[in-house]
Amino acid sequence: MRLTAFTDFGLRALMRLAGEPDRSFTTDEIATEFAISRHHLTKVVRELADAGFVKTQRGAGGGFRLARPSRSITLGEVVRTLERDQALVECFRDDGGACVLTPTCRLKRRLTAARDAFLKELERTTLADCAWPAPPRA
Repeated sequence: MRLTAFTDFGLRALMRLAGEPDRSFTTDEIATEFAISRHHLTKVVRELADAGFVKTQRGAGGGFRLARPSRSITLGEVVRTLERDQALVECFRDDGGACVLTPTCRLKRRLTAARDAFLKELERTTLADCAWPAPPRA
C-alpha cells in the first residue's frame, strides 16, 4: 500500500507533536524540520483539526498541539481519516469506477482483506509509540 503525501505529512506532524505534547508548534517549524511544503502542511493541519486530532490557536503565540493524549490516537485512526477519499483501486471508489472486471472480479475481495489487515496493524500502534523525537527515558 502507498499512502498519499498528505497522510505522510499528517503522520509526521502528529509524531512531532507527540514528542513534546505540552508545546504548541507552528506550521513553519514543522515544515522546516521535516523539509516539507508549509502550504501543503497548512491544509493537513486544518484536516487534522477538523478531525479532532489537533487543536489550533491563531495569533501571537498561536500554533497547534495534540487535542488528545498521544496514547489515545492510533495510526490506523489517522490513516483512515486522512485517506478516506483515496480509493485503493478504481472499483473501491464511491461511484464504483469504470472497471470492466467488476462484475466477476476475484481480486477485489483479496484487496479488501489486505487493506483491512494493513489498517488493523496500524490500529495497534499509537502516536506515543512513535513520538519524534522520542521522549527521554526515565
